[in-house]
Amino acid sequence: MATFVDQIKIEVHAGKGGNGMVAFRREKYVPNGGPAGGDGGRGGSIILKVDEGLRTLMDFRYHRIFKAQNGQNGMSKQMTGAAAEDTVIAVPQGTTVRDLDSGRILGDLVEQGQTLVVAKGGRGGRGNMRFASAKNPAPEIAENGEPGEERNLELELKMLADVGLVGFPSVGKSTLLSVVTGAKPKIAAYEFTTLVPNLGMVMLPDGRDFAMADMPGLIDGASKGVGLGLQFLRHIERTRVLLHLVDMGSQDPDQVIERYHAINHELANYDPELLKRPQIVVATKMDLPEAATNLELFKAALAQEAHQPEIFEISAVTHQGVQELMKKTANLLDQTPAFDSLRHDEAESVNYNFEATTNEPDFTIDRDPDGTWVLSGAKLERLFKMTDLTHEESQLRFARQLRHMGVDEALRAKGIQDGDLVRIEDFAFEFIQ
Repeated sequence: MATFVDQIKIEVHAGKGGNGMVAFRREKYVPNGGPAGGDGGRGGSIILKVDEGLRTLMDFRYHRIFKAQNGQNGMSKQMTGAAAEDTVIAVPQGTTVRDLDSGRILGDLVEQGQTLVVAKGGRGGRGNMRFASAKNPAPEIAENGEPGEERNLELELKMLADVGLVGFPSVGKSTLLSVVTGAKPKIAAYEFTTLVPNLGMVMLPDGRDFAMADMPGLIDGASKGVGLGLQFLRHIERTRVLLHLVDMGSQDPDQVIERYHAINHELANYDPELLKRPQIVVATKMDLPEAATNLELFKAALAQEAHQPEIFEISAVTHQGVQELMKKTANLLDQTPAFDSLRHDEAESVNYNFEATTNEPDFTIDRDPDGTWVLSGAKLERLFKMTDLTHEESQLRFARQLRHMGVDEALRAKGIQDGDLVRIEDFAFEFIQ
């Protein structure tokens, strides 16, 4: 059986926009041709797209860095460079995308064909034909392409099952799943047999069907990360109906009610909303000698409580009660709407606007030990990368942009002197008042 991969970290690098060009018309009968440098093409974006044929994030185990193509540079005769193709990455249904640097959830991909742009390609730089004006009809200015966005992402897969089977290890979840679906889970009488959630389709004679997932056994403390529980509690979030399996074949009658409460306690600790889902209590292994007595004691214990769940008796081995349980489950699904697949603490951050500005300042000023003033900051560095330093007019335009941002004034306030060196990334220049 393939390893189930449900959480993975990847890097995405969108393409840089193509550089704009400085060029002039050189036609035979046009002695003073105007600017004719074209714009650069847009860089490729990185897009995630749901492919219902995928079931795991396995494909990302050996391919974790994705880079889109850069846009083509602008050309002479006002020709714009070609835009780069976007890089589309297939992900399974139920993939949640989180930005690791900000901690924000960027999207929740659940519909077939749904897409999410996770890194936007840079726009192409403008050619010198864009900078012509009455004052400067022949500008030697062009922009470099805008850098593409880069992100560190975490992809998390939450299985798209309608019905989740919960209960302690070895209560019969895998056996029930194998009886009612075509799934062939590994079955044995020891704890944590199911190391991955198994998924199968239940087909009823009346034409109805639903997806059922066998969740790995929970133990006390699963919601706090003990054992294997926490990583699989996430998969229960999307289910609409829970079948809570309780083993009636136990040698210890008290253990039955204790384990029933322990599972509900784990669900509540992880997300109290889970207990509001329709839950059918399934008494399993009713073919065993102790089962009838244990069931009576279990019902008596529940009778003392405010909430009286419906109890279905089954034996997956003899198929007793299984079809009736599946019909009841299908009826409940018909009455139950889909639940929000994100926990409340996650849901607040889903509608994350990629364009939203952060509280980061336009620029920061530091000083190296050798006395060089160092300018940094996302907005300033973006302008710098888009400046074509091979042309003096472009350099002068960049100097004006820095002045408008308040860089000159801030440097003077910090005590900069004429002739001091100022550095942006690997480019250094002298400060002149």
